[in-house]
Amino acid sequence: MMGDASPSVSETVRGADVTDPHSSPRPARVRSDVAHNARVWNHWLGGKDNYPVDRAVGDHVTSMYPSIGEVARADRAFLGRVVRYLAGDVGIGQFLDIGTGLPTADNTHEVAQHTAPAARIVYVDNDPIVLAHARALLVGSPEGATEYIDADARHPEQILRGVEPTLDLKKPVAVMMLGILNFVLDTDEARKIVRTLMDAMPSGSYLVLTHPTLELGGEGNEAAMRFWNENATPPITARSRAEFATFLEGLELVEPGIVSCARWRIDPGTTAPVVAQFGAVARKP
Repeated sequence: MMGDASPSVSETVRGADVTDPHSSPRPARVRSDVAHNARVWNHWLGGKDNYPVDRAVGDHVTSMYPSIGEVARADRAFLGRVVRYLAGDVGIGQFLDIGTGLPTADNTHEVAQHTAPAARIVYVDNDPIVLAHARALLVGSPEGATEYIDADARHPEQILRGVEPTLDLKKPVAVMMLGILNFVLDTDEARKIVRTLMDAMPSGSYLVLTHPTLELGGEGNEAAMRFWNENATPPITARSRAEFATFLEGLELVEPGIVSCARWRIDPGTTAPVVAQFGAVARKP
């Protein structure tokens, strides 16, 4: 069965050579013998901040679910469109990006500060290699501010304590959680995280979400997710449209609502393949 890790695959994944001449010295706490989502995602986006074990797992997932690379690229493009819309059309000047991932091109602060140089951004992640790269590479504009918090999305109160003084929670904030709630396996816990964060935000704030699903043509991803959960960290879950919609309760959906993230406000006259990743933006009234 493709969903079960065969002995040869498991040996390749768990026994991969972790000596990577392109990588910088590993921060303390980094496990280079187990594939990690941030580094595998970086591999799918064509980055080099990953280890052989990450590439082994990522390539095997791709062999099981070939469109996973399209999902990663669509999620990144969605981020760019959303931030340009919020910083430009809406005038949001503060962004809280939870689950930063490894820096690539067109990160949140780059897009926001290109549109609004005085924009203020706080990134949150708890992967030490992500934080090491973030501090080295994510340098904001002189007019704005860019800060980083070492915190887990499962502890929203800690995040809220850490965002000030970079962010002023009396003014609207865009809370961005792209591909992060899928690592909170209990849906009630995931809803509580979202509500804790949004309850602390003033009227006029926005919530931005993406989340994998087995809908939208993603049925083939189920076996790949089982393989991931057996061979990588952190474990992941997909959710239905109905489950995803519960994260947005009490908020006003921005058109076009809940759609494949690849199709959210794409340029008129352009087309994009549907990927099995929900995307949505909602405003706190």
